Amino acid sequence: MRREPRRKFVPREEADQHRINGRIKVREIRLVREGQEPVVMLTSEALRLAEDEGLDLVEISPKADPPVCKIMDYRKFLYNQKKKQKELKAKQSKVVLKEIRFGPNTDDHDFNFKLAHAKKFLEEGSKVKAYVFFRGRTIVFKDRGEVLLLRFAQELAELGALESMPKLEGKRMIIIINPKKK
Repeated sequence: MRREPRRKFVPREEADQHRINGRIKVREIRLVREGQEPVVMLTSEALRLAEDEGLDLVEISPKADPPVCKIMDYRKFLYNQKKKQKELKAKQSKVVLKEIRFGPNTDDHDFNFKLAHAKKFLEEGSKVKAYVFFRGRTIVFKDRGEVLLLRFAQELAELGALESMPKLEGKRMIIIINPKKK
């Protein structure tokens, strides 16, 4: 009497991604194996081969005619897929936007202090959003705000590129500076 090998537990949501073993309901499949030509065979025969090796029959391409399957350790396959996705996610760069606020009558010392911070942010690879906030009647000094922002952008020219010219949005005049690629 031959003993049935124990099936490994595969979480439900992961098992729904690919059809494995008994979930493959087609009569014939194309079996792909390492170092061998693909072979069209009965599903029951392929399941028996997978069982003899102690592995799973996994449907890789269900839309093909006949569906393409491979004999492999399904849990190891899922593990490697998750690992690849995690590596791809780690390689993605996240853009950080740092804000620097000025008043229309900002003095040179304050300007230089904020300029030093902006340089540090751009060196870290963050975007810098600089704006002049006009309170009450200071809106009449729009030209001062524009000059201040253009001077700020000019000082940061070697570290970052100006995204657009200063524009007034409500009580704020805004510029955005992108860090230059190294």
